[in-house]
Amino acid sequence: MALVVASVLAAGALAPAASARPAPGSPSPTPTPTPSPSPSSSASASSASASYERAIPPLTDDRGRALTLRGWNVEDKANRGEDALSAITERHFRDLRAGGFNFARLLVFWDDLEPRRGQYSARYLRKIERILDWARKHRVHVLIDAHQDVFGPAFGHRGIPEWATRTDGLPFTPNPDDWFSEYFQPAVQRAFTHLYEDPDLQRAQAAMWQVLAERFGRHPAVIGYDLINEPMGELREGEDLATAARRIEAEHLTPMYNRLARAVRAEDRSTWIFVEPTPIVGEGVPTGLGRIKDSRTVYAPHFYNTAMEAGADYDPDAGWIEAYEAAVTAYPARHRMPVVVGEWGPLNNALPNMGRFYREAVASLNRYSSGWAGYVWCYGGGYCAVDERGRFRTNKERTATPYAPAVAGTVRSDTYDAGTRTYRLAYRAAVRPGVTELSLPPSSRGWRVSVTGPARVLGDGVRGGWPVVVAWPGSEVVVTVREAGPYGRTDHP
Repeated sequence: MALVVASVLAAGALAPAASARPAPGSPSPTPTPTPSPSPSSSASASSASASYERAIPPLTDDRGRALTLRGWNVEDKANRGEDALSAITERHFRDLRAGGFNFARLLVFWDDLEPRRGQYSARYLRKIERILDWARKHRVHVLIDAHQDVFGPAFGHRGIPEWATRTDGLPFTPNPDDWFSEYFQPAVQRAFTHLYEDPDLQRAQAAMWQVLAERFGRHPAVIGYDLINEPMGELREGEDLATAARRIEAEHLTPMYNRLARAVRAEDRSTWIFVEPTPIVGEGVPTGLGRIKDSRTVYAPHFYNTAMEAGADYDPDAGWIEAYEAAVTAYPARHRMPVVVGEWGPLNNALPNMGRFYREAVASLNRYSSGWAGYVWCYGGGYCAVDERGRFRTNKERTATPYAPAVAGTVRSDTYDAGTRTYRLAYRAAVRPGVTELSLPPSSRGWRVSVTGPARVLGDGVRGGWPVVVAWPGSEVVVTVREAGPYGRTDHP
């Protein structure tokens, strides 16, 4: 064991985190896929969970370690032009890391990057780079998200530039009391159709992504590119929403993602590419996406419920989480793609059943995904994770649990019991010596870490931190983390 530890330390195990890019030439896991459970049955979802877990491969880094991403979206929707991204500061990344998180989904806007066709903003690119440098300093992986809400500024929101917005003169009526309903305005729907179908707009979107990939593809903080946020489209006469979503995903999104993947790969051969279905997946509707012809693709659905977004409390008897889990796992299991949920979290998080929602939601996400980004890391009210002083808002602290950001081996099981505040990781260590990383959120009571098998824990995570485990190559290891004392709210620095 002393030789193993020395070997790992000599290889720089405790140096800055490895790149999240796949190891060159390393094959993706190819387990046999199994049928997805029915979205209408929570019992089916539970009984089939082990099957789809085996069929969905993990996200990996360039050392071949299985990664888990836990974090939050980071955004500035209010400022643009010279003030763009000014609401994002180094504090965001310092606090994320201090809270036990290792992931940020950074919202960037095409209308800021290319305000006039063919003219890319050097100032905006420098601001993105400064944010990525903060993330690197605090060891936070960043997903660059090409964000749009209701298409873009032509409709009073952010995203696709006005010069790339074509409506054929169809009407648009704003609805500030229900902004999501604006996606169903005729002008907005037609704008999406033109984006997907017009050759010059296809080329412009691909060129925009090539600018980002060429500039940031080698930045050590960048884990991936989310090609478009919550894409929508045009409903045809007589179509219900679920049918329209599956058609849009099959006929428009699939070719768009393949087109953009080819554009990105011309500049960056290794960074992960994240693809989203339409937001309708949140209603437990399986996606109609087809095959993305890129071996480094991540399925990145969002996890929102219409009723809860409208202000309703969580209904534990409705079976929504079970239906969502069953529906959302079929596609990545079939295509052998890792899953990272790009957004989730209700607005009214202090309602009576929200504590149970967070507990059940986190447990569900951990069953099938390689991670998630809550919405949103900001300091205040509304969707913000923390208040002005940096303290978790009601129930949001339930997202800060122990986990393993990187496992040097094959994970056998990975579970967290919120009732006893106990985390348990069982894995078979890789043949090549490597380091398994742990994340323990801040705790006034302290954490106790124990290991069975030929392994050692290095580093102090008693009050929260980032200890590591070094194991004998090929050995079976079980790591158990318990909070000292009864369950209580964790302290946030």
